[in-house]
Amino acid sequence: MLMRTDPFRELDRLTQQVFGNTPGTWSRPSAMPMDAFREGDHFVVCFDLPGVPAEAIELDVERNVLTVKAERRPFSGENVEMQVAERPLGVFSRQLFLGDTLDTDHIDASYDAGVLTLRIPIAERAKPRRISIGASGSEPKQIDA
Repeated sequence: MLMRTDPFRELDRLTQQVFGNTPGTWSRPSAMPMDAFREGDHFVVCFDLPGVPAEAIELDVERNVLTVKAERRPFSGENVEMQVAERPLGVFSRQLFLGDTLDTDHIDASYDAGVLTLRIPIAERAKPRRISIGASGSEPKQIDA
């Protein structure tokens, strides 16, 4: 049996309750850490969801709002007797407001080693392009837009 003495554990629990960092519920989900960056013609977002099975993750896009919800449930079984429970359980949620420059119809999602990775292509209308300008008496010139 694993025994651990931590005099500050009750203080940490009280602080979490006072500041709202208790495990999430569907009505009041906890946040999840993420990284976001641009890589070439894609906007990439990575969410840390260790210990969450892929089937417990929901992705929704409505208009330009991306919503990610995930739920980490406690271990269960007939012979399970929890000794230490420090990992947060419950519902985790995050909403991202995506700009009009992203193509939300072609989002690619993958989940590997507890990291949910979304690759969102940059819309064609948002990519730089050249515009030809015709001048009277001369050949058209290219100008970068």
